[in-house]
Amino acid sequence: MQTLTGTYINLRALEPEDLEFLFQMENNELFWEVSHTQAPFSKFLLKQYLENSHLDIYEAKQLRLVIEEKSTGEPVGMIDLFDFNPQHKRAGVGILVHPDSQHKGLASKALELLIKYCFTHLQLHQLYANITDDNHNSLHLFQKHNFTQIGIKKDWTYHKGTYKNELLFQLINE
Repeated sequence: MQTLTGTYINLRALEPEDLEFLFQMENNELFWEVSHTQAPFSKFLLKQYLENSHLDIYEAKQLRLVIEEKSTGEPVGMIDLFDFNPQHKRAGVGILVHPDSQHKGLASKALELLIKYCFTHLQLHQLYANITDDNHNSLHLFQKHNFTQIGIKKDWTYHKGTYKNELLFQLINE
């Protein structure tokens, strides 16, 4: 699909071969705060998730795509649509890039492709993102792609003994 293909990356569906990568990403404690994970995932559970990843976004209300580097064919991250609501034509966006592949612009390229896909193929009216106020990389990423801060949830996330504000960002398809 051309919409999900960029110059340097592809966004693609999950494959059974992604089990090890998914296991590494989901069990990386650096990501647990943003993914709201509290305990490790087993390979058995992730294998079941992969077996059901073929479900249509309209049925599952979510979509996870692998960010794949074109030059190597290797997965470098994941970008998700969640809380997909076809009635109101909106979805939330989340993105994780493996620590070894961060700061290379891959998240930006992935978000650009996902936005185009959502507004063209899914005909969504809006996308939103929830970002803690200390996650400067994500704040910069979403602002760069014209997401606008529309709200703040005070003391919304508790992590390592501290409450953090969560900022709500929105991008409307004009």
